[in-house]
Amino acid sequence: MILNTGSRTDIPAFYSDWFYNRIQEGYCLVRNPYYPEQVTKYVLSPQVIDAIVFCTKNPQPMLDRLSLLSQYCTFWLVTITPYEQDIEPCVPRWSKVIDNFRYLSRQVGVDRMSWRYDPIFISQKYSVSYHIERFEQMAEDLQGYTRQCVVSFIDLYEKTKRNFPQARSVTAAQQEQLIETFSKIAAAKGMQIHLCCEDRALTRANVDADGCLSQTVLERAIGSALHVPKKKMARDACSCLLGADIGMYNTC
Repeated sequence: MILNTGSRTDIPAFYSDWFYNRIQEGYCLVRNPYYPEQVTKYVLSPQVIDAIVFCTKNPQPMLDRLSLLSQYCTFWLVTITPYEQDIEPCVPRWSKVIDNFRYLSRQVGVDRMSWRYDPIFISQKYSVSYHIERFEQMAEDLQGYTRQCVVSFIDLYEKTKRNFPQARSVTAAQQEQLIETFSKIAAAKGMQIHLCCEDRALTRANVDADGCLSQTVLERAIGSALHVPKKKMARDACSCLLGADIGMYNTC
């Protein structure tokens, strides 16, 4: 089983105590977000779980108790973007998150670390040139600590429009410019670009659209083959294995 902790909420940043308590108890209970009366019990055992996937903007609260996860294969998707407190007031400065990323990579291994640079939006302050400059600086800092970078552009869902009314879509020309430049920077730093639910027309050398948690990515992290049941993936836009999420929406 692939246990996902990050599609619905940021457990490492906000609920690390709860998570480690559940690891020690050996199970957790999760309500179906659409049918609250339906509760699933997940057994948290190394004999059952092939990998625990964390998706976070702040892994620091997890770091002092990593020994509790020593029997598990863990895979970490850590979002590091160049936005400041005007956009993300509750996220540590990106230089600090990079320090934590490098620490994690030394603990779990380079193939179990993924850098997410998303979502990208463009404004007068956060221009295309600004993103390119910061991406190159971050890629330099993360060289040797990961082999992949996940990139996506902002999607203007109704909730996004409500909470972030000044947000604007990234134009096709801007997307082309950014991906073309990012792919060259990433290749020079030993990283593969994975697009997350983006137009496959953006694929090119060193850029694929297979997703951030594909079977290939997870098999490399685990070091062995996975026998995945034939079922519909969580999203049609990618081949990610996103089932068994233990988080809860609207909690971070």
